[in-house]
Amino acid sequence: MTGALIPDPAGAPPGRPKPDADGAHPQFGAHVQADGTTRFRLWAPSAPATLALEVEGSAPIALRPDAEGWVQADVACAPGARYRYRLDADRTVPDPASRQQAGDVHDHSIVSESGGYAWAHPDWAGRPWEQAVIYEAHPGLAGGFAGLQQRLPRLAALGVTVLELMPIADFAGRRNWGYDGVLPFAPDGSYGTPTDLKRLIDAAHGLGMCVMLDVVYNHFGPDGNYLAQYAREFFRDDIQTPWGPAIDFRRPQVCRYFEENALYWLTEYRFDGLRLDAVHAIANPEWLPRLARYVRSHIPTNRHIHLVLENDDNRATLLRQGFDAQWNDDAHHVLHHLLTGETHGYYADYARDTAAMLARCLAEGFAYQGEATARDAQRRRGEPSGDLPPTAFVLFLQNHDQTGNRAFGERLRTLVGERPDALRAAVALQLLAPHIPLLFMGEECGSSAPFLYFTDYSDADLARAVREGRQREFDLAAQAGQDAPQPLPDPNDAGTYAASYPWTDEPDAQLWYDYYQALLAVRQRMIVPRLAGARSEGAQPLGPHAVAAHWRMGDGARLCLYANLGQADAVAPELDPPDGNAVLLFQSCAGACDALMQGRIPAACALWLLEEPA
Repeated sequence: MTGALIPDPAGAPPGRPKPDADGAHPQFGAHVQADGTTRFRLWAPSAPATLALEVEGSAPIALRPDAEGWVQADVACAPGARYRYRLDADRTVPDPASRQQAGDVHDHSIVSESGGYAWAHPDWAGRPWEQAVIYEAHPGLAGGFAGLQQRLPRLAALGVTVLELMPIADFAGRRNWGYDGVLPFAPDGSYGTPTDLKRLIDAAHGLGMCVMLDVVYNHFGPDGNYLAQYAREFFRDDIQTPWGPAIDFRRPQVCRYFEENALYWLTEYRFDGLRLDAVHAIANPEWLPRLARYVRSHIPTNRHIHLVLENDDNRATLLRQGFDAQWNDDAHHVLHHLLTGETHGYYADYARDTAAMLARCLAEGFAYQGEATARDAQRRRGEPSGDLPPTAFVLFLQNHDQTGNRAFGERLRTLVGERPDALRAAVALQLLAPHIPLLFMGEECGSSAPFLYFTDYSDADLARAVREGRQREFDLAAQAGQDAPQPLPDPNDAGTYAASYPWTDEPDAQLWYDYYQALLAVRQRMIVPRLAGARSEGAQPLGPHAVAAHWRMGDGARLCLYANLGQADAVAPELDPPDGNAVLLFQSCAGACDALMQGRIPAACALWLLEEPA
């Protein structure tokens, strides 16, 4: 293989690359050109004067940044060529926009040609958001992309319509819980090849299932992020985050890096949407609507592309600016407190007027819409959200955050203890509500396996720092709650990873699967066709643990929920009984409908009725 610097026949300056197939100009990475050469581009405004491109089999090519910090070289090399950037005699770095690595994050990057995969379902255009039933899964625990592909038929039979992959951006080592990636364009090799990922997505589309990807644009992981060594300007020097200096979204080059990343996953791999992790940690939130506009302006209008946020700030305005929905942490925290009684940490904000908070979540989306929190009277959290449709909120009982960020990763199955009926009632509430439901891998079979925080750092000092830092964090939390601190599982121990395998053989696994499947069948038949245009007609607390909520559906039908997650019956004689046209959709405990007619909601029970339009 030979590689030589090729002059640009058009004489285009480094800042003006040729457009790619969809009209966007790729600014970052290595791109195979129409003439067979490869164009290498890197933003390196603070690189040393010794910066050079090294393509295996070729002499190093010296690079000099232009006035905007860009370097570019056109080289006669083919897809599969391995390359890296040399900073000086002692330092080489991968391409920060590497599409594939030859090894781990510290190794060579590989030139990858766009396209080349023969899609079996090229006309797949996705599904409307109202049809979404999301299943969040960790690809590594599922056996990689190929192992997860084998699970697709059972998920489709369950009623899942959207598979959401936890982050796959290349990370250091062989295992990571997903949020320590450092090469956002490169699928981690421990999960499989890029072709394996495309086969997974293609197979899902063949089963009528969308695939979304969780992306992290608020920080990089601690091992393998070399950007600051040649692009200090990528980060701010005035704002610190839990992961280090904040990413500087004031700079157009930084914005473009992540915009190209989002578009890349949606076009090259045909993902059907993205979930943006913890955008409250982005110091320039005004970039987010720009990202949504960029993505949607480059995707054919016939494709259903879904953009979902995680945002602790509850910024409802973003849900009117190109984003379809937000993970509703408020609703999770309320339901978690009702089921477990926990009041530590952020659960303290939901321990007062809990039923009223649940009613507000069901009717308006967020519990906090500008009010001060119980823990911080100075903080006004959230924005009004009552005008938004219920489908603007993703409703879950468990997810990677709320399980994995616990010291011992316990699932609700473990935490509810002797109250499995209350958990079944909460599942019925979640899966039939007109919000978008999300399941966390394993909950459909009643898994009791923990989901722990796990890593695989070869740097012993880093592994120790992570282990000790996490122990300190939870020791302080335990002392504040007056519990004795306990040793945590070592994140870097392979056994911690193995213990997190979610699809365990519980004795009642099939019963749980059947329960979820039955509920999702009701949702698909009776709720989904009516979701477009659905609006709340209000909700009210019925004592400390019970609520009633009503929605006017798009076809005029009225959806009614009566739920009690407490341990005693809720007496509500003032409730008007449903009209004679009401159809019983589901009751999680026998006799609930008869009890309602007597002004009572049984303990640990959820009841759903549908009043057909006149």
